[in-house]
Amino acid sequence: MFDPANILFQFRSRLKGLPRDTGFHLGLNQSFFRNARGARILVYHGICPDNHLRFNTLFVKLKTFESRLRLYKKYFNIVSPDDFYRQQFSDKKFNICLTFDDGFANNYKYVLPLLEQYQVPATFFVTGIRDAGYDILWNDVLSIAYKYGPAKLTLGNEEFIKGSDKKYISSSTGKRLVDILRSTGFEEKTTMIELLGSFKSEASNDYWLQMTQEEIKALSASKWATIGSHSYYHNDLAKISIGSVRDDLARSKQFLENITGKEVKALAFPYGSYTREVVAEAKNAGYSQLLAIEFLFAGDTGDATLRERLTINPFISNVNQMHANITGNYK
Repeated sequence: MFDPANILFQFRSRLKGLPRDTGFHLGLNQSFFRNARGARILVYHGICPDNHLRFNTLFVKLKTFESRLRLYKKYFNIVSPDDFYRQQFSDKKFNICLTFDDGFANNYKYVLPLLEQYQVPATFFVTGIRDAGYDILWNDVLSIAYKYGPAKLTLGNEEFIKGSDKKYISSSTGKRLVDILRSTGFEEKTTMIELLGSFKSEASNDYWLQMTQEEIKALSASKWATIGSHSYYHNDLAKISIGSVRDDLARSKQFLENITGKEVKALAFPYGSYTREVVAEAKNAGYSQLLAIEFLFAGDTGDATLRERLTINPFISNVNQMHANITGNYK
């Protein structure tokens, strides 16, 4: 589906990064990448063959990802989470750790063969949504409904209409449906899933389908893949009761360990959201590697279990993404 706003944003992003791209291809700034030192954990989500921005701004094209892997192999040292936490880094290259959130089936379908071809490690943070009886995350149901769903809908006693940005907004409070649901537990989300879930048939499976238990097991069997938890329901852990957090993290860990036969010690917080209480519950559940997007509280830098990650930007070139990997920002 043609989206003028996305096309314009891509054009502006490419134009802004053109001087760095030109310099790289002329061989003028390649020394920046060769001489860089340090380490960064990167966050990918979905990978698809084309039209990667159709439903969200988190996906990357397959050919883009493969071309980046080739550049990563040339200029970076790619490490596993265990090596990252042990700080077993190269002192001759910049070190990166590849992670994938959300447990999309496209990770198994497209990413795993490339990891094995290029012999690089990556960690996949998977939810327990398949164990809960669903094959799609609640937020992906909404993303598809923004494109194909009705102009208005009723949940409970509240009416929601599509705004100018295609997001559902409460006609009485003006609050966005996605924000309302993010503040609830999963039970409240199931009503929305049952109401709008049928629209997923309008979209290719590559955009929303979750890995099956068999695929999770096969992925885990690869020497290049590690399985971590992305919670059980993909709730915002900072916005549900601490008792629900405790149950969620325990169920997720058990579900994944039963499938893989391996210890699951890494947890990536959905939406990068957490509280100090959530961190404590994660540790009590047996997670020793806790992955956020950015530190949210004073003292987080001194917590040996916590690490920040940089989310991949699908709007920029490979060269500019590599530059951001090193600098930690998109300026």
